Amino acid sequence: MTSTRHVLLAWTFPPASVVGLVILAGSYLQGVRLVSRGGGQSNPGRRTACFLAGVGVLALSLLSPIDTYAEQLLSVHMVQHILITMVAAPLLLLGGPITLILRATNPLRRRRFLRPALRSGVARALGNPVVTWTGFAIVMWGTHFTGLYELALERQSVHALEHLVYLAAALLFWWPVLAVDPSPTRLLHPGRILYLFAAMPVTTFLGLAIYGSDRVLYPHYLWASGRIGVSALADQHLGGAIMWVSAMVVMLPALGKVLFDWLDAEDRLAVRAMEGSAHR
Repeated sequence: MTSTRHVLLAWTFPPASVVGLVILAGSYLQGVRLVSRGGGQSNPGRRTACFLAGVGVLALSLLSPIDTYAEQLLSVHMVQHILITMVAAPLLLLGGPITLILRATNPLRRRRFLRPALRSGVARALGNPVVTWTGFAIVMWGTHFTGLYELALERQSVHALEHLVYLAAALLFWWPVLAVDPSPTRLLHPGRILYLFAAMPVTTFLGLAIYGSDRVLYPHYLWASGRIGVSALADQHLGGAIMWVSAMVVMLPALGKVLFDWLDAEDRLAVRAMEGSAHR
């Protein structure tokens, strides 16, 4: 059995991951600096905190013992995927990166390049809630129930690409829900609630399918988990349960946020209506 000390010290620092995380955090902070230097309203502190927290969660999932043991235990691999798709991605979007880019860019480039890009057909397609929901479902089910998952366990380059695909699909998935940044396709609050309810089965049934299997789905874990004295099938059941429960743990707070934003928006409309009546 592996000692606790050995597990806690099993950090790795792949150059590509480290450089990517540094560039991500550094670019955001540079944008914050440019906005503050421009003399306008500074970037809200809570947004900066959310974005940096998202980068921190990515670092935890890609550099910590979670990444080291993801190749030996399916349950740990599931935790890693949940951190990337359900925690890091929404935190990054709560940082309002697109809004920050628009504010940090000079007006000419913003008018000529950024705003047209946000209104383009590609942006409309990528921001369409049907596309984002479907894409997330395809990525989650397609990677877990095809040969891609086993291939990612055997080849580090495929594993890294898998993480990028998960992050991209999750960012697009959460974009219409959080609605912090401008989007070519705006989803009203009732639509966001329906969107989240429809998304719950994606991870719930995926977790149940993995949990309910009576055979080891990924042969790699037969020997990998055995090396550290863990039953591959028992670990698979735990991994499925983690995926199953994560749907409720993450989606319910997300629903709460949407409801809170909806009520807040209604309150603001009511205040504006009363002010308008008072001025007449």
